[in-house]
Amino acid sequence: MPLLTVAVIAFVALIAIFSAVWAWQVKSKNAGMIDPIWAMSLGLLAVFIAVFARGDPDTRVIVGIGGLVWGMRLGVHLWKRNAGHDEDPRYHKFRVQWGADANKKMFWFFQLQVVISMLLSIAFFVPAYRLTPPSGIWVALAVLIWVVSIAGEALADHQLRIFKADPSNHGEVCRAGLWRYSRHPNYFFECVHWVAYIPLAAGSGPWIFAMLLPPVLMAWLLMKVSGVPMVEAESAKKRAGYADYMRTTSALIPWPPRQP
Repeated sequence: MPLLTVAVIAFVALIAIFSAVWAWQVKSKNAGMIDPIWAMSLGLLAVFIAVFARGDPDTRVIVGIGGLVWGMRLGVHLWKRNAGHDEDPRYHKFRVQWGADANKKMFWFFQLQVVISMLLSIAFFVPAYRLTPPSGIWVALAVLIWVVSIAGEALADHQLRIFKADPSNHGEVCRAGLWRYSRHPNYFFECVHWVAYIPLAAGSGPWIFAMLLPPVLMAWLLMKVSGVPMVEAESAKKRAGYADYMRTTSALIPWPPRQP
């Protein structure tokens, strides 16, 4: 299918999905379930693009598998974390601030995720519509970056989950494994994931520059909007020693901690 047709279908489908999730949260009062649905829907979008794009078949397979595995792994992790639990403090704070207008404003907040998803999907569209395959070196680099990103994010999530599962760590700061070198190693590897598709677009002309948008957008969202600022505001209130952790540990890129 032509790119515009695939993009329009994807856009409409995402509107329907996030509208359904919004209706769900109206009843459940748990807007945090948008997180796993966002990851899973974007992973499925990668498959949809790979199937119906007109580009090199092998590149499309890589895009589809890469996006699907990323989306399902992250989505399942977030589902286990959010389902059956209290609403994520970030969304609960919005609900309290918005008061009587909470459901209406939450609807448009959910629709904003459609726009974000479409912008991130540029990482799938550009390589999936290139007519000639990238060289083997570029493919190998893309796969290497993708493997590192998925393995790194999964490891960071696992280390934090194990830390929180120990009752003796309640209220403490996680400095286990990757969390010793970054306050948000999971966010770091999430940003790296969106870099992985750039090599697949090498040699595709000026569209290669559009591939910079997904990782930059993700880094901006995590560092300035819905990630680090909100998470750290809550952690500083609830976890003893978090202020010291912030002074000594890199916010995003893993790096040896500074001396206190």
